[in-house]
Amino acid sequence: MNKNNISIIILAAGKGSRMKSQTAKVLHKISGKPMLYHIIKASKEISDDITVVIAHQKEEVQKQIEAFFENINFCIQDADNFPGTGGAMKNVTPKNEKVLVLNGDMPLITADSLRGFLDSDADIIMSIFDLKNPNGYGRVIIKENQVQKIVEQKDATENELKVTTVNAGIYAFSKKVIEKYIPLLSDNNAQKEYYLTDVISMAKKDGLNISPLLVDEGYFKGVNSKKDLSDSEIIMQNRIKTSLMDAGVTMQLPQTIYIEEGVTFEGESIIENGCRITGNTLITNSHIKSGTVIEDSIIKNSDIGPLAHVRPASHIEDTHIGNFVEVKKSSLKGVKAGHLSYIGDAQIDEGTNIGAGVITCNYDGIKKYKTIIGKNVFVGSDSQLVAPLQIEDDVMIAAGTTLTSGAVQKGSLAISRAKLRNIKGFYYKFFGGK
Repeated sequence: MNKNNISIIILAAGKGSRMKSQTAKVLHKISGKPMLYHIIKASKEISDDITVVIAHQKEEVQKQIEAFFENINFCIQDADNFPGTGGAMKNVTPKNEKVLVLNGDMPLITADSLRGFLDSDADIIMSIFDLKNPNGYGRVIIKENQVQKIVEQKDATENELKVTTVNAGIYAFSKKVIEKYIPLLSDNNAQKEYYLTDVISMAKKDGLNISPLLVDEGYFKGVNSKKDLSDSEIIMQNRIKTSLMDAGVTMQLPQTIYIEEGVTFEGESIIENGCRITGNTLITNSHIKSGTVIEDSIIKNSDIGPLAHVRPASHIEDTHIGNFVEVKKSSLKGVKAGHLSYIGDAQIDEGTNIGAGVITCNYDGIKKYKTIIGKNVFVGSDSQLVAPLQIEDDVMIAAGTTLTSGAVQKGSLAISRAKLRNIKGFYYKFFGGK
């Protein structure tokens, strides 16, 4: 569709007090990204004019969103003088003839779920749910496929309480409706707020065409509490993993796997149960074994785990990483690190074997230093590699060796061990006895 046909306004100014958090409501994360990110991502597929209305923690909201997107308009709501959803619309000037108004706490929205708002020429399109138990919701009264009114539960008649159609909170307006009725909104109500829903009643009095649009609650579910956040996370995770499996990724017990938005796969990979994969990770033709955590890294043609931890900025290719191995900000190509090792700020070349208990000592308490290991190096168990350090090709490091700053030349054996002392009878002298 032509993105120039619709403007989108996202209401993201609320405090979200029911979240019981110091974090702005729309910045709570779903699958690694703020709720508001997911809404903007879907919106950008159908519009090139997106305005986000902000107020609470406005600087932080704008900062985080601008880290992900360009060309987003921000409008600051005067929440002190014009509170409420109608007040949020006071200073917004959409450029297109159709205006879609979304809420910043609906992270499950997709571009496809919004397309129904684009297919009608009605003056107002109002989203509705049909709930088995509408208790607590305002009822939407519909006659001959036209919205007649919205009735709050406390004001509903006995017959109106039987209605199961409720307001889903998303609207599409013609631009002329916005321009005419938003300035007419007042705070003459018990809450002393400006309500966007009042536009519906004013437009109805003027005989405008107000069409209902039945939407799927699975896409338009609002997040108002930590429980809602958790429920939405489950839905989002199912979407992400289903999409990846459809693209050829094998997942064992996928309900136990967590994969953030932004993780990508190429080729054919296997993800075992209990894995956590986050950030902008790329995995190509690899086997990620159970209990492994991978953060913001590149994994190619490798097997990782079980119970391994690959921390950010690592690049691992044609490599075996075994259980209880931690890799951080390191580049490994053609390497074997079977178990119980820490590899940090390192560059290791093909044919190299890292023994059990080996660690790179990359931090002196002030600065981080790099370890460079060449090809075909054998690092024996329980060795400490004290950076900055360079080990050339074809080197053997004896088990238990501590290598300090400097270089180990090609073809060498490096060994550093204290001579064994055997003090007879010490055990009995220390503990007493025989």
